[in-house]
Amino acid sequence: MQRKLPPLGSLHAFEAAARRLSFKAAAEELHVTPGAISQQIKLLEDRLGLAVFVRRSRAIELTEAGRMLLAPTQHAFRLLADAMVRVQETVSTKVLTVSMLPSFATLWFVPRLGSFRARCPDVDVRISATPKLADFERDDVDVVIRCGLGHYPGLHVEHLLTEVLFPVCSPALLRGPIPLAEPADLTHHTLLHDELRQEWPLWLSAVGIEGVDASRGPCFSLWDLALRAAVGGQGVALGRSTLVTQYLQSGELVCPFEISSPSEFGYYFLCMPERLGEPKIAAFRDWLREELAATQ
Repeated sequence: MQRKLPPLGSLHAFEAAARRLSFKAAAEELHVTPGAISQQIKLLEDRLGLAVFVRRSRAIELTEAGRMLLAPTQHAFRLLADAMVRVQETVSTKVLTVSMLPSFATLWFVPRLGSFRARCPDVDVRISATPKLADFERDDVDVVIRCGLGHYPGLHVEHLLTEVLFPVCSPALLRGPIPLAEPADLTHHTLLHDELRQEWPLWLSAVGIEGVDASRGPCFSLWDLALRAAVGGQGVALGRSTLVTQYLQSGELVCPFEISSPSEFGYYFLCMPERLGEPKIAAFRDWLREELAATQ
């Protein structure tokens, strides 16, 4: 059964008066007379059959019914305001802002951006490449792609794929004074790390390789910098299956031995739950899943 709601104008007057505890201040805010505010409040109270304010000689106070009504009313107005903004943005612009890690942007996303533009020519992608997890409201972001464990409370979280890790190096390291031919040879070569220095110890333990000191070697804040160092023959990096493809295809890097291990981290698609059905976000998610599946 459809419920009859009070007129929107009476709820608007109630919210302003309740927030400022003044009919006069509410009238100034809404550019009407105090009498109009009073009339709208009376209309609301008649519909409820309850008083929402206690009128005193120089002030008003919320009744219990008024206090119960205020928070839901404010929440509803916020939802309406957000919906209006999103509708206006959808109509006026087709910009899709996506936050992602710089390494993912450089090594995976940008080389494939043309594919998405060909599929959705009316959507302009704005890339925000940052190691920090974006705040959807503060940073004006539509979608976030992150490599992590999948714990992102309050968001729509969709697992895209799990990376596989394996050593990569310059072909030059397969030759030279100490050729890199088997895992034990890693003891004689420099290991290249990301800034957390976690992946090499985890990988060595997962594949059962002992005797390699994973505490040594330079570290890089961006994963693609570690790969560039590996291309230059400066050491051995752990290749992420999602990010290292172009280097392997070009021959700049090679896999010295066929040993790999799944990473503890996976790639995740994040957005606000209520925005999942927006056409530009839905189209981007479908394209992303297809592209990553092909990569995997």
